[in-house]
Amino acid sequence: MFKIRQRSCLLLTLVLILLPCVIVLMIMGPELSTEQSLSQRLGECHMRLQYLESMYRTRQEDVTLLAQYLMQLQNTSSGVTAIPAGGGAAMLDKNSSTLLNSAAAPTSLLDGLSAEARQILRNASQLHSQQMHLSASSNVRLPTAYHFLPHLSDDPNSLRPALLRSHGRSDVSIVLGIPTVMREKQSYLLGTLHNLIENMNEEEQNETLIVVYIGENDAESVQQIAKTVEVAFEPYLECGLIEIIAPSPSYYPNFDRLRITLNDSLERVRWRSKQNLDFAYLMAYAQTKGTFYVQLEDDILAKRHFITTMKKFAITKSALTKPDQPPWFLLDFCQLGFIGKMFKSAELPYLITYFQMFYNDKPVDWLLAYFMESKVCRNDLDQKHCNQEKAKYWLHYRPSLFQHIGTSSSLRGKVQKLKDKQFGSKVPTFYAHNHNPPAQVKTNIAPYKNFQLKRAYRGETYFWGLLPQPGDQVQFIFEKPTGLKHYLFRSGNSEHPSDRFYNTTIEVLPADTLSESSPVWSFYNSTTDGYLIVGAFDNMGVAEGSIDSKIGAIKEIRLHVHGDSENWALLSEIDLQAEGSNKR
Repeated sequence: MFKIRQRSCLLLTLVLILLPCVIVLMIMGPELSTEQSLSQRLGECHMRLQYLESMYRTRQEDVTLLAQYLMQLQNTSSGVTAIPAGGGAAMLDKNSSTLLNSAAAPTSLLDGLSAEARQILRNASQLHSQQMHLSASSNVRLPTAYHFLPHLSDDPNSLRPALLRSHGRSDVSIVLGIPTVMREKQSYLLGTLHNLIENMNEEEQNETLIVVYIGENDAESVQQIAKTVEVAFEPYLECGLIEIIAPSPSYYPNFDRLRITLNDSLERVRWRSKQNLDFAYLMAYAQTKGTFYVQLEDDILAKRHFITTMKKFAITKSALTKPDQPPWFLLDFCQLGFIGKMFKSAELPYLITYFQMFYNDKPVDWLLAYFMESKVCRNDLDQKHCNQEKAKYWLHYRPSLFQHIGTSSSLRGKVQKLKDKQFGSKVPTFYAHNHNPPAQVKTNIAPYKNFQLKRAYRGETYFWGLLPQPGDQVQFIFEKPTGLKHYLFRSGNSEHPSDRFYNTTIEVLPADTLSESSPVWSFYNSTTDGYLIVGAFDNMGVAEGSIDSKIGAIKEIRLHVHGDSENWALLSEIDLQAEGSNKR
């Protein structure tokens, strides 16, 4: 009876999904200009249906896990009996505690339940019991994550996130997974997140979810990274665009006991094994959140409207697949490592299991290649034939949408200088402006080599100075008093994203002395030497703003450092807009 009900639910779901698509196509059919537009709409419906089918399978897994759990519970508790083989809702005995908290039977099976199923268990109040016709001992038990990662059984919370910052966004088109860790030299994470968001329009942001995965087992490090992201991107966490997740420390095995494979050092085996487990966890969390999943890294740049480009390419390739051709498994938007790899969320469980099985054996990008070969290559044919078959399932988009910018690897001592040559033009290290008002520039921050402030002001290069100290200043003293309407100072660049100005204010010196009763004077905070504080650098290393015309002409604008910095300071853009300028 339950199976019939399941089939009916599935049939109803299919009808509810396909019927609107058919109606839309019938209504808009005359207006569609090309057959390709029709194919793309069908492809989008197909991708959506595949995603919903995967969600349905998740519910089936919940029922199966509950059935297995209750059969175990039956053998260990006289007050609780199992549900019939056909399934049913898990309830509670009036005299027993909740199933989730029961000590009478093993709870490892319940760790695999979805969040929705766990909530159902918590809200349940009674147990509908029936006699089982088949003993639990006669059931076949298939392997789970606990077979490949037996250490997970040591802690019932091993698969529960140690940290989760989420507003529950789901059902999006694309989920972007970004794993990150504490880096030895400099972090690229904030620059990467800023670049991704900057290259999305509002519509793209609404259909995207960015999951930042913190792969650290030290609680202090996790909190430090999470706090940095929260402070810098609070509006995007509040609206649900960004989520932060970190695994429980017990999710990781004892890395000192790993097998040495590929003749690598233990340190490298630990590093790549942990990366495999990080990817598996991130994918497992993301798979129910959206139709497509894209694996990224925390040190990349993206091209403008990359979300729309990826989605259109995915739907087009799905819609144009001929009946005698296999559907794609992987869309590749970057030629380096595991960056920019898109999968259908419904097919992620295959990869997750594969990574769990062989996490100790090979790097993650090698495992992906071997996984594809296992799917399509024949042992009785040569590598050329294998490559031809892989090309049917592993499709490449050119030019690349992502570029790797990091040089400091998460593996201690490793320098990573790989660049994707298909990304196109080189990422600029500074932005030149030749309209800045004539001025004398000076600073007490020592410049590095020839990266001098005067050359940066003229738009020839960027300014790069040694460690700033409290009280240090960067001054722009105009040759004659000038009315400024707008200023922009950008610190850090793609090669040195952490070399920014921190705890630094923007201050101007009016040409005419303002009385303390002036409304302008009361509006701005002032310094002891007569400067007005008009702005400050934000968490992304940018200071930008307009200057009230009531201030009048100014003699000087300066950057004033108020705190110690662990990094050098780099000014990649200096843009001063004078009154009457055609800019802006």
